[in-house]
Amino acid sequence: MKPIYLFSISSDENAISVNSLDIHFFKPPINFNQYDYFILTSKQASEALKQYDRSDYRDKKALCVSVQSALAYEKIGGSILETGGGYGDDLVKNISSYPKATKWLYLRAKVVASDFVSTCKRDGYNIDERVVYESVCSQDIKEIKLQSESILIFTSPSSVKCFLQTHTISNNSKVIVIGQTTALALPENIKYIVSEERTIKSCIKIAKNL
Repeated sequence: MKPIYLFSISSDENAISVNSLDIHFFKPPINFNQYDYFILTSKQASEALKQYDRSDYRDKKALCVSVQSALAYEKIGGSILETGGGYGDDLVKNISSYPKATKWLYLRAKVVASDFVSTCKRDGYNIDERVVYESVCSQDIKEIKLQSESILIFTSPSSVKCFLQTHTISNNSKVIVIGQTTALALPENIKYIVSEERTIKSCIKIAKNL
């Protein structure tokens, strides 16, 4: 069986797990009482919330981009408003189903892959943004030595970009991505497989069958 490399901030016992990103958290001042709902597009946003007093935001339900981000918010005691299909751009449909007077707070990374907030704001929806973390390329992904004819699993556009800073993707390697947004970060000539579900488990399942 070909070696499976998982480039993610999460790990899996069925793969050689390579931490792709180091996360730095910020704590901007936030008046949680101003908002009706949160928008969360990553597990890290929930981790960032741990810096604040739980009593300040415990009654805020969250619109989460995926099952994973929803589970992370529930883990810290939060309640879920809705769960999206895994892509930031798809959240426009969710947000537009609520009155424009609804006040949203998007807890986000310094750099984001989707511009759904701008789309919603142009249509008159009330969304504030706070940068609560940033992702930087880890030394692990920069220095990893790959075995030949490997299977590479990328779980975010950032994991692809960080890998490509110091490596190239061999024609002998098989590439699996967790979604189409991640696929867009790959070089144009690279063939890839998109997982059926936006989960690491789904990616690993495909890898084992290659």
